[in-house]
Amino acid sequence: FSSHHPTTTATGRWQNALDFTIHLLPCEIEHNGPAEVFKFFNPTVKERKHETTVSFRGRGLKGQELHCPQGYTGLVLKEVQKPASDQEDRVVKVSSVFHHFTYWNLETPPTTDDGVVMAMAWPQLAEAMHGPVDDC
Repeated sequence: FSSHHPTTTATGRWQNALDFTIHLLPCEIEHNGPAEVFKFFNPTVKERKHETTVSFRGRGLKGQELHCPQGYTGLVLKEVQKPASDQEDRVVKVSSVFHHFTYWNLETPPTTDDGVVMAMAWPQLAEAMHGPVDDC
């Protein structure tokens, strides 16, 4: 979401939302609507030397399965209704949940220096940094 105005999440029974397979691809898709992704991206994954590879539109992708930090659940949000103006809040609802996803890079395998990989590690690191200190 690129709006600078608040986004409201329509809470409900998101715990009952379906758990889907999630892929984070290294591309920008200029479409904001429904898409039958499963028809177009159903990768045949090759596992070699602890490396996950796939070809997408003739380009090599290398991926890694990442897990949501302990105590966190990933949410896929769907806009309930388009705002009538830029001044209106956006309202979204939870359409599905996930606990892990495959993060793909173009040509190079993900590393601990990638922003997405660091983001998944941050909550545990922040807890260690800001948590109580044990006296030795």
